Amino acid sequence: MTSDTRDDVLRPSVPQPPSGRQRLKWWGPGLLWAMSAVGSGSVLFTPRIGSVYGYSLLWLLLGVAALMWVMIREAGRYAVVTGRTLLDGFSTLPGPRNWALWVVFLPQLVAAVAGVGGLSALVGSTIAQELPGDLVLWSLVVLAMTTLVVVSGGYPWVSRVALVLALGLVGVMIAAAFGVFEADGDAVAGLVPSIPGDLDIAFILPWIGTILAGSMGIIWYSYWAARRGYGGPMHGSGTAPEPLDERVPRLKNWLRTMSNTAAIGVMTGTLTITAFLVLGAELLGPEGIVPQGTDVANDLTRLLSDVWGPVGHWLMVAAIVIALGGSVLANQDGWSRSFADIVLILWRGGRRAQADEKSFPAWANRMLALRPSHMSVDRALRIVFAVTVTCLVPAIVVVIVRDPVAIMSVSGIIATLHTPLIVFATLAVNRRLPEGVRPGLTFTGLLAVAGLFYSVFAVLYFANLLGAFAN
Repeated sequence: MTSDTRDDVLRPSVPQPPSGRQRLKWWGPGLLWAMSAVGSGSVLFTPRIGSVYGYSLLWLLLGVAALMWVMIREAGRYAVVTGRTLLDGFSTLPGPRNWALWVVFLPQLVAAVAGVGGLSALVGSTIAQELPGDLVLWSLVVLAMTTLVVVSGGYPWVSRVALVLALGLVGVMIAAAFGVFEADGDAVAGLVPSIPGDLDIAFILPWIGTILAGSMGIIWYSYWAARRGYGGPMHGSGTAPEPLDERVPRLKNWLRTMSNTAAIGVMTGTLTITAFLVLGAELLGPEGIVPQGTDVANDLTRLLSDVWGPVGHWLMVAAIVIALGGSVLANQDGWSRSFADIVLILWRGGRRAQADEKSFPAWANRMLALRPSHMSVDRALRIVFAVTVTCLVPAIVVVIVRDPVAIMSVSGIIATLHTPLIVFATLAVNRRLPEGVRPGLTFTGLLAVAGLFYSVFAVLYFANLLGAFAN
């Protein structure tokens, strides 16, 4: 089994880290992650939480956000230090061969179907509210269009446009929340940890799982950090190794830049999600409205129409279509890349860059022989997963279920139950990094706390299934 405690796991060379205003150019992955995180289900579930529980779970939202910063920061650490993705690191863990990859892969196949299907159904229901056609029709249109963008390679430039528009709409949501917020003491009380007497574990679990992207969002941040070039290019530069005493100080500076970027992403996402909690508590709660079923879009558009009338209605429609449509793209791209990498590592029996196609199963080589000669294996696999797992299968689910809340709830529950496994695997990988760039006691402890926190909710969920909380 490969050990990552050797110094040769470090990048062979490390460029000078940015300084001063140059750091501003490296905030992109944080903002991109924030937008995908907000749209991953928080827009759907947070107003529901605000409507039912008011501000009594505000402390939980802020606590999860703080833990999420720790989790994505540590996920990015491995990419910065090694030039490889976190999934490469998972393949080096002791135990049965590639066990951690299978632990990630199988549950996330279900989460991907439910996540993309639920998001597209929510966007489809919003469009159907304004144009001829039903939820199913527009959901399928959304899936077809976003899949075409991902498969054609147009995701990078489309995501940049969607990011700019989504940031503007985030400002609108925050302004609306300030406009309706009433400082009556409930919000302040919500900062103090307390458990509502009527707490429904099954109701809040999907929300916890989708606050700031959830389990797979942790891995995606390591992808964005690696592909953006934090610490240098992916998989090293192929040059002779620089002296260790030169590489380690530079890597520490890169880690600080990555950590600040993660903090910006978490703060942006948390502000936005808090705004939705305020709108749900102030507008939906007093009227007893809990967004659900096929009419969920109609309930959500009231968040702004009750504030600014018709203008607010159309702003909310735009927010759902642009922000969540962008999230469909981000989820399709993120999951297809992750699944393609996992399969490559599994087929090659180790890290994705170590072997050639001769190590692939015979059936895989026959399938890959159908791709154009200029297309890489990695890209071919991404297209296969984008078309099947994040388009065709979600489309079938939408046609059968039709309820965005029910579909997304499955993804949120999987995310909550799955997060402890990903967190503890990340902790194990990072603790095997060389001294000087491995996490210290503080972040080791905080990451362990994050894993235990989600483990508690996993236990509570299964206890609830067994009737432990029945009246």
